[in-house]
Amino acid sequence: MMQISLRGPIFIVVLLLCGLMSLPVRAGEVSIAVASDFAAPMERLVPLFQKDSGYTVKVGVATSGKLYAQLKGGAVFDVFLSADEETPKRLLQEGLAVAGSRFVYATGRLVLWSAQPDFVDDKGAVLNKGNFNMLAIVNPWYSPYGVAAKETLTKLTMWNSIQEKLSKGENVTQTYQLAVTEKADLAFIPISQVMRDGKVTQGSWWLVPSELHKPILQSAVLMSGAKDQAAAKAFLAFLKSEKARAVMHGFGYELP
Repeated sequence: MMQISLRGPIFIVVLLLCGLMSLPVRAGEVSIAVASDFAAPMERLVPLFQKDSGYTVKVGVATSGKLYAQLKGGAVFDVFLSADEETPKRLLQEGLAVAGSRFVYATGRLVLWSAQPDFVDDKGAVLNKGNFNMLAIVNPWYSPYGVAAKETLTKLTMWNSIQEKLSKGENVTQTYQLAVTEKADLAFIPISQVMRDGKVTQGSWWLVPSELHKPILQSAVLMSGAKDQAAAKAFLAFLKSEKARAVMHGFGYELP
């Protein structure tokens, strides 16, 4: 299933557990494959970029793993914004991305979040108490945030013991939905799912200490098959601008 939404000047394609189709590209247009944790920041970045540059933007959203599979399978995008650095490196090694174009645009942060106020304490001790029915994480097979959640639980020596209470979402959005609808009492999700303008305004949460998992170094890369390299390079330059950095910071990302 593919769901298409039109929001003013932004054309966003959200991919739900399906194959990704290449987006038709016009002159003066950049087509961007975006990891699902970064979908909300993109909704703010795209109109800013379009206003400043005059280029138009199309965005395809899915997990980093699924985007990689589709890009390798021939889906045509100009730019790839991954939630990790390994996937863009793989594309470079395979000749599908332009040498020297990769850079880290942000470092993601993982939070343990509950829709219930005061349910999660500021040290994450709720995990040890065990007074919850389900913990949701993104499937580690598809998402670096799922990998980070698994690494965190492993460091806390809980990975094996918690399996009966674990639910794996196929993507960041699905995992968040499990928690926001309280089908899961807790969820490990990107802080970008619940933070806006530097504040988490609902539920309760614990910012997972960075030493509990490998850094989530989110990397951008220019694809070799880019139809409009000028537009693609302009967007990548914009991503490094102070205007873009301010937006990303407001969603809880750490910046290089």
